[in-house]
Amino acid sequence: MDVTLKLAVIKDVAVKRIEKYIDERGWLAELYRSDELDESVFPQMSYISLTMPGVQRGPHEHVYQTDYFCFIGPSDFKIILWDNRKDSPTYMNKMILFLGENKPSALIVPPGVVHAYKNVGGKNGLVINAANKLFAGKNKKEPVDEIRYESDPKTIFIFD
Repeated sequence: MDVTLKLAVIKDVAVKRIEKYIDERGWLAELYRSDELDESVFPQMSYISLTMPGVQRGPHEHVYQTDYFCFIGPSDFKIILWDNRKDSPTYMNKMILFLGENKPSALIVPPGVVHAYKNVGGKNGLVINAANKLFAGKNKKEPVDEIRYESDPKTIFIFD
């Protein structure tokens, strides 16, 4: 398949700088505030994951779920996003971001935007996600809302 991806901004993807408030005890960072988000993004669940240096997660996309990732450290991450929404004005745009310890940020990834990230720092990295849908639905009794591309040898969503 011959597809050209354009390196550009993707509609509805948002990056918000996270401020760390530092004092003698350590630091505090506000990850989520309902007064700064549209209600459609309000979390229904959250999780934290640890990714070891050099490890990649994704690419995958969701049909219904919006991800609200927080990359605050430790470590830094390279994130690649691809707009796979045929009705989007930014269809087939690709974004590359570097977020984490050196640029603490929240990242909103809407449904239909393929995403992957890799820990490019030298230490274990934490990622928090506050998704607007429950994983596998209520009581984990629904199909998982994920289209995975990691094992697809014909995918155009290549993490480079």
